[in-house]
Amino acid sequence: MRPETSGAPARTTDVSEVIVTATRRNERLQDVPLSITAYSQETLTAKGIVGYEGLAQETPGVVLNRPSANFNNFTARGIATNGYGANLQSTVAVYIDELPISTIGNTTVLDPNLYDVERVEFLRGPQGTLFGSGSLSGALRILNKRPNLTEFDASVLVDYAMTGSDSLRQRYNGMINIPLVNDKLALRAVGFVRDEEGYIDNIGTGKANANTLKAWGGRVSLLWTPTDRMSIKLLASHEKSEPEDSSTVSPKLGRDIRVSDRPDLFQGKLTSFNATVEYQFDGAQLTSSSTYSQFDQKFFVDLAGTFGGAIAFGLDAFGYMDTFVEEARLASDPGGKWDWVVGGFFLDRRLDVDYLYRSSPAFLTARGLTGLTDEYYQRQFNHTNSQELAGFGEVTYRLSDKLKVTGGLRYGGFEAQSHVEGGYNSNYLLAALTGFRGPLTITQIAPATGVKAKEAGPSWKVSVSYKPSPAVSTYATVSTGFRTPVVNAFAGRASVVNPSDIIIPPGADSDDLTNYELGLKGRWLDGRLTTNLSAYWIDWKNIQVQANRVSDSVQFATNIGKAVSKGVEFEIVALPAEGLTVGINGSLINAKVTELSPTEAAISGAVEGVRLAAPRFQGAAYFNYGFDLTPQARANLSGVVQRVGSFPGMFPNTPGRPGVVSPTYAFTEAYTNVNATFAVAFERLTVAAYVENLFDSRKINYVHPEAFIASRFAVQRPRTIGVRLGYDF
Repeated sequence: MRPETSGAPARTTDVSEVIVTATRRNERLQDVPLSITAYSQETLTAKGIVGYEGLAQETPGVVLNRPSANFNNFTARGIATNGYGANLQSTVAVYIDELPISTIGNTTVLDPNLYDVERVEFLRGPQGTLFGSGSLSGALRILNKRPNLTEFDASVLVDYAMTGSDSLRQRYNGMINIPLVNDKLALRAVGFVRDEEGYIDNIGTGKANANTLKAWGGRVSLLWTPTDRMSIKLLASHEKSEPEDSSTVSPKLGRDIRVSDRPDLFQGKLTSFNATVEYQFDGAQLTSSSTYSQFDQKFFVDLAGTFGGAIAFGLDAFGYMDTFVEEARLASDPGGKWDWVVGGFFLDRRLDVDYLYRSSPAFLTARGLTGLTDEYYQRQFNHTNSQELAGFGEVTYRLSDKLKVTGGLRYGGFEAQSHVEGGYNSNYLLAALTGFRGPLTITQIAPATGVKAKEAGPSWKVSVSYKPSPAVSTYATVSTGFRTPVVNAFAGRASVVNPSDIIIPPGADSDDLTNYELGLKGRWLDGRLTTNLSAYWIDWKNIQVQANRVSDSVQFATNIGKAVSKGVEFEIVALPAEGLTVGINGSLINAKVTELSPTEAAISGAVEGVRLAAPRFQGAAYFNYGFDLTPQARANLSGVVQRVGSFPGMFPNTPGRPGVVSPTYAFTEAYTNVNATFAVAFERLTVAAYVENLFDSRKINYVHPEAFIASRFAVQRPRTIGVRLGYDF
């Protein structure tokens, strides 16, 4: 791995330019009228960022709610009612190239491996015009490197670390790029393996270091350029991630202790195939991207906390999601009086979920409960079909060299319908809670078709950008975002524990969000100082929320009143001396519920004036110092201090019981994380030693909002000390 890949800075006299494609064309980051943080592969490697967790720590205004591996939910700018988002589409859209992989919050969300990527972009604020539903408060884009047509290349990166006193972390990454035919055809292959021993002990299963993670995967891409104007890229990728237990804990039981009768499993396997065709016309480029993906997942969780552990109660859910996505767009070449992009988007998705609710053989025997063929007292097999079709466009007109105006519009339609294929139910919960003995009553669940959820409408953006000088850009933007309607899987179902409890409603309509933003981006002191500043005011109405039925903890989605989020974000990078880079970034957020009816308060647990699930302050300060250790070796010393404030994990009251504070209501703890790295880069070899969480801070950084999980808290990962070895062939 060459010196620049190691994170050792080159001898520069200004902060380097960054090119992004957030507007679907190549532009300098400093010229784009959006709040964006971008990471190159060199930056990711130097900072040891291999997944979502590292990205969230480095991005202003962004929180990753991550109770366990593959259980990820990003929020941005305070647009979150809780960290879990069960039954709801995420408020931040996540894309791998052209494939949207974010989904609803109570499913497994794969944590993709970040190696050999071209760039990662985090776009803050609604991105509905170009990136569609789910980008309510932002979009995360992971852009993989394309094959190189002219040069052979290969690299490996090996990472060994010790977490705590006895947990070995192993990460292996490799890449090879092979030109094949006369600078017209090239192949690029990437693979990775992760074997990370856990650090949480599960006293329910008796397993030490229970949350071990095993993951592997890779991708192969083939690039063909039959003419100077056309390129065709084919991509196949596969990732499998299998954490062996959850990482949530029960602090009252001791440090790094959790309890469940079996391992809680959030495991996923993502396979995708993509074909991207680009053609350069005179004055515009056509891009067509077609993707088919399969995502299989396990979502196993012990629900016994619902009844204080008095009975055996768990869910083993299997999910199978097939998705086809097609996007075609035509973008003008930059540099003219007009810049424009126009396109169409189509998504077709089928999600099958097998819900298997269980007791346990030991509990059934001890209570004398019979009549079941196995431990599962309820099985229900559902599938949901959904389609999204949209047309979109953006146009920019340059009134002068200094002033330009941008307008964007996306008009789309969405529909979804759930189907119950069948299954059976029983009176197990009621029998177990009342001490009943004998045969259970089995009731067949008849096939049924739910109400079709449909919605169509626009999202739009208007922006004015003014450059008082070539090095300074300002902008004012008004933009909107939306989420698709949500269909409740158990719509119409009454509670078997308390029939007078609420009936599950059909679903939730789309919520509405309008973002008002001012920004300034500048390069000062001959390029030795860069500043990105933004301030925003967000009106969020008809908010999609997760509610829980009190009697049996069945989750469902619905809508409530209004909230406002207002804040500022800043990123400042300076080169005070040769080889030295220092920077600070952060955000200040004030987000709270502003309007709420009594009925909405009752079903959601919200209270007018209550804070949303976001820290008031989040920020980081860092430095990188590069120097020549010898004429053949370039050294780099870097460090970062990150600070995240406390925030509530949910609304304060119990849904369905107005004024009654929820027993699960709690705040995360404000925490500080310190990382440091020392690397030496030779011509091809890089050796780095690093420490993560230098002072071994173990604060609570996630609170699960629901009572059914006995171990509801996640804490910072223990101090981790390791080495990285990279080699570029």
